[in-house]
Amino acid sequence: MVTVRSTPAGGPLPGLRERKKIKTRESIRSAAFALVGRQGYDATTIEQIAERAEVSPSTVLRYFPAKEDIVLCDEQGAALAEAFRARPAGEPWPESLRHVVREAVTRETRERPEVTRLRCRLMAEVPMVRSRMLEAMAGAGHTLAAAVGERSGRDPESLEVRVFAMSLVGGLAEAAQYWARTGFRDDPADLADRALAVHHRGLGAENP
Repeated sequence: MVTVRSTPAGGPLPGLRERKKIKTRESIRSAAFALVGRQGYDATTIEQIAERAEVSPSTVLRYFPAKEDIVLCDEQGAALAEAFRARPAGEPWPESLRHVVREAVTRETRERPEVTRLRCRLMAEVPMVRSRMLEAMAGAGHTLAAAVGERSGRDPESLEVRVFAMSLVGGLAEAAQYWARTGFRDDPADLADRALAVHHRGLGAENP
């Protein structure tokens, strides 16, 4: 549910070459989502995606080594870490984390609702997509651990910080799949809040 920005907010604009890369990347992603939404994930091929995006299959694979990579958000940890670092220094860091997660989820579901729903449904229903997501979580967790270490004054390579970051990323991924499995009936930002609450306080002694 968490969005990824190709150009960081407030950051320098990319050069022409980089803008072309971003445009190609987004074109491939848009083509893939259109095809998958219409005919399903398994029926969609790299060749079909390439044709719709007006690039070669080799270009698709140069940007995305596997089909699963196309439908997953990349650099998710970097996007969260950047927003986390930008929060006011005097704000308690757990509150900063809650704010940036909720803001990212809200923005993504508002700006790209159909794509967000499709991505979450694929994560919940397609084993290959879910498996690739679990692989990607390691990188996202490492990036987030570095930011948490900075704000909390802890060693980002310590077991405690690594476990904290990885369990947070995993919890948000599970919230996204839960949203899809329950028919998108809940507010995804509220689900993210619930995931963060469990992450922070645990399950508690009694059922809610």
